[in-house]
Amino acid sequence: MVKPGRKLKKIILIAGITGAVYGGFRYLLPLVVPFLFAYGTALWLRPSVRYLERRFVFSFRGKTCHVPAAIIGGTELILLGTVIGVLLLAGSARVFEQMKQLAADFPRFLFWLDTKITGILGNLEEAFGFKSGVLILFFQNAAKNLKETAGRSAMSGIMNNSVSALKRAAEAAAFFIIYFVAVLLILQEMDDLRERKSRSLFHREFSLAGRRMTTVGTAWLRAQAILMVITATLCTAVLFLTGNPYSFLLGIGIGLLDALPFFGTGTVLIPWGLILLIKKQWSRGAVIVGLYAACCTIREILEPRIMGNHMGLSPLETFVSMYVGFRLFGLWGFLLGPVGLLIVEDLVELYWEAGEIH
Repeated sequence: MVKPGRKLKKIILIAGITGAVYGGFRYLLPLVVPFLFAYGTALWLRPSVRYLERRFVFSFRGKTCHVPAAIIGGTELILLGTVIGVLLLAGSARVFEQMKQLAADFPRFLFWLDTKITGILGNLEEAFGFKSGVLILFFQNAAKNLKETAGRSAMSGIMNNSVSALKRAAEAAAFFIIYFVAVLLILQEMDDLRERKSRSLFHREFSLAGRRMTTVGTAWLRAQAILMVITATLCTAVLFLTGNPYSFLLGIGIGLLDALPFFGTGTVLIPWGLILLIKKQWSRGAVIVGLYAACCTIREILEPRIMGNHMGLSPLETFVSMYVGFRLFGLWGFLLGPVGLLIVEDLVELYWEAGEIH
């Protein structure tokens, strides 16, 4: 039997590693997600925990004791969550103020919309020779039926989805409890875990995968945060300059939508711009359309570059891996795609260049 050539061996190696990485992401990763987040948090907290652990020393029955790392880490985590909550609450004051203004102006908006629709229907009646009020009455009846149908559907949806919502809420609560407890246990057993990993037969693979996931996760979070801030700032500034009274509220909302792949800035800006253009408000419509184009251009240019610069991938490799990851794993694929590509590349280099595959 002819032995496989060097190229065929490498193809088999790449295919095998790619299949193993895909299987790990598809079947193993969902089971350990809370612990991965907990491990990352524990690594981030460890320097301060170790410092405080050395500082807080007391004597008990003639013995020198240290405050357990789990207690210090748990206290830090609670304080951090409290600070973030306070900052979010303080930052949302302007949002709530504009939401209150929007709620106060909503009846006026409905009156304006009713006047516009009535005028359009009146013009259609006159243009087609219909009896005065026919189309308006038809529209009123249709709106009434739509309201009743929507009310019944909403009530039915609430009744049908209440159990599902409670289940998801319970799952979320369980996730955070597991995450919190795991952080404390990992902090307490960090040295032992590192020693076990160093003695493991697969310690190189564990170190490589952990390093890559940390690198890509940090790069992705940094990219989304930077892009969200840029988009929100740009939208807020443009809307403020155009005299929009809800510039801050809309700017923050559009920035948050931009971080969601299925929504994005186009969810708001595209229909808004089209409505303005249809109403022949050319300048305002052009501003909104131009704002959407600017937001899309910024994301398409900056996202691959920001992530690629911190991961060692070119913008094209980052973009392709994000697309493939999305097709394979859904929304999480935007993060898993680059992680998987880097892990495959590193493992192939580890086994091939080190001469472990002959």
